[in-house]
Amino acid sequence: MAYSSEVKLLIVAPAWVGDMVMAHSLIQSLSSRPVAKIIDVLAPPSTLPIASRMNEVRKTYVLDVGHGRIGLSARMKAAALIREESYDEVYVLPNSWKSALVPFLARIKKRIGWLGEMRFGILNDARPLDKSALPLMVERYSALSLGKHEQFVRPALDPVLQFDVENRSRLVSRFNLSGTGAIALAPGAEFGPAKKWPVSYFADVAKYCLDSGRQVWLLGSKKDVSDCELIETKANGAINLAGKTSLEDVVDLISLADTLVCNDSGLMHISAALNTKTVALFGSTSSEYTPPLSKNSWVVSRQLDCRPCFQRVCPLGHMDCLKKIEATEIISILDI
Repeated sequence: MAYSSEVKLLIVAPAWVGDMVMAHSLIQSLSSRPVAKIIDVLAPPSTLPIASRMNEVRKTYVLDVGHGRIGLSARMKAAALIREESYDEVYVLPNSWKSALVPFLARIKKRIGWLGEMRFGILNDARPLDKSALPLMVERYSALSLGKHEQFVRPALDPVLQFDVENRSRLVSRFNLSGTGAIALAPGAEFGPAKKWPVSYFADVAKYCLDSGRQVWLLGSKKDVSDCELIETKANGAINLAGKTSLEDVVDLISLADTLVCNDSGLMHISAALNTKTVALFGSTSSEYTPPLSKNSWVVSRQLDCRPCFQRVCPLGHMDCLKKIEATEIISILDI
């Protein structure tokens, strides 16, 4: 497709925080095209704050539709707003049929995405995905920037997020935080318990760090409050920030921390994109699919016959893939 002047692009963003971070690889690839362009993002409330921390994104639209719901009225309103911008292309990253509705209703000229849920017609550039050729999620996003017959060349660009220095300073003052050397722990995993390293192990790491004179921050959403409270109880002196901060705040806190210890989660991807030292624990999932995309990252896992199973709950009930990772192993990485 040839352009005579500035090209306007829209990204329909995924609903998972980690996927939104990985989408930055595509956004960077599109931004590197040798033509002036505008890149905007349509995203749900859960991932919209991440788009705002990407340098290439001009503006964002929110689509607040509950998970799994069609929400036709909300999609039609979003489409009417977006139609006014006359976008040249849209890249639909989720694979669902309904995620392609807004670009279709907005009459965007070129609608690009993986075929997904049989989206012929609703996408006019629907591509079949060869998962064996593109095993990494970040590669699947980035490859959409290519023409239909272009070959993807590895590696995909690593995501890069920006942090807000002024907000960081406000957070340090508000919570009486150390400006350097802090260890952040994130025990949550939205996907399910099969991705969660035992809370007691996180507590052991927290106690070691506190005894070593380091400040420990406990990060997470409201869903992680109880886990962080358990760690706080066992590791007296840890600062529990779970449920007290926005996603933007968490981005800024991770950028300030010396290290983040976490499960395979959205915060893992945020940490890697900020180039904060990241120690990532993988249980039911695999780092061969969604690794932390930074050379400043350590992946810790166990090779078991039952792993990876990609289940939300351990089907065997023993959680050995995570329970067999001792706190001492994580502590040894912190001391590198």
